Amino acid sequence: MGTGTSVPKGNLSPGLHVVATPIGNLGDMTDRARAILSQADLIACEDTRVSLTLLRRFNITTPCAAYHEHNAERMRPRLMAMLAEGKRVALISDAGTPLVSDPGYKLARDVIEAGHRLHAAPGASAVLVALVLSGLPSDRFFFAGFLDAKRLARRRDLETLAVVPASLVFFESAQRLADSLADMAEMLGDRPAAVARELTKLHEEVRRDRLSVLAQHYRQAGPPKGEIVVVVGPPLPKPAPDAADLDAALATALAGMSVRDAAAEVAASLGLNRRTVYARALELARDDDEGEGP
Repeated sequence: MGTGTSVPKGNLSPGLHVVATPIGNLGDMTDRARAILSQADLIACEDTRVSLTLLRRFNITTPCAAYHEHNAERMRPRLMAMLAEGKRVALISDAGTPLVSDPGYKLARDVIEAGHRLHAAPGASAVLVALVLSGLPSDRFFFAGFLDAKRLARRRDLETLAVVPASLVFFESAQRLADSLADMAEMLGDRPAAVARELTKLHEEVRRDRLSVLAQHYRQAGPPKGEIVVVVGPPLPKPAPDAADLDAALATALAGMSVRDAAAEVAASLGLNRRTVYARALELARDDDEGEGP
């Protein structure tokens, strides 16, 4: 990729500018991002070493300061003081869009509460790239970030997410990938999924299959290289209950409820027409009464 030329200073508005940067391919650096980063008074970045490599490629010489989860409480007052003076501060992450799974949202929250301007320069996002490449439903999706490294906590989180009526998007480490996929298959159901890595880079790969198959693949192949995004399809449709399922549910409900209440509860739990269930409940109750005898 070419390095481009430096962008001259302009009339960049005061405030915090949240700027997306490439997740791999430098061709995804936008002209607007280059202009903002060149004109800012300071660039707050996740890791100065990573960001300086990017900035040098585009001849951007703006001073940088680290802002990450370990120093955020100490750095936020300094950044807020600069904004109070009418300065222009740009916020970037190591790659992609800031505030997605990083402490930047706390700074944005404070900026809004203090009445300073908050700007956003959109661009690359691993979440959206993986979702597009997954081939899974994208009309609704829920970004869950990183799951807990501890298995019990991870499974508890997945149990909560199992009912979300949308595709799920996770970040995951290579070392935990196989175990996490196996837990997903068990707690979410064996849904269709995609594991995306090295997005926008030369060795970009998207592997699509059922969660159980993907878990088995990475258990055998070992941890893959690169940053990883997992996309899981929405909940699988429940099979329609048959007559035996309906009768079993009604028998249990009728043991402790009136016919009307039992029918209402079973209809709601099985997703069936209430009148149909009520008619069958009456039949079962009548049969029980006739079977008892004198």
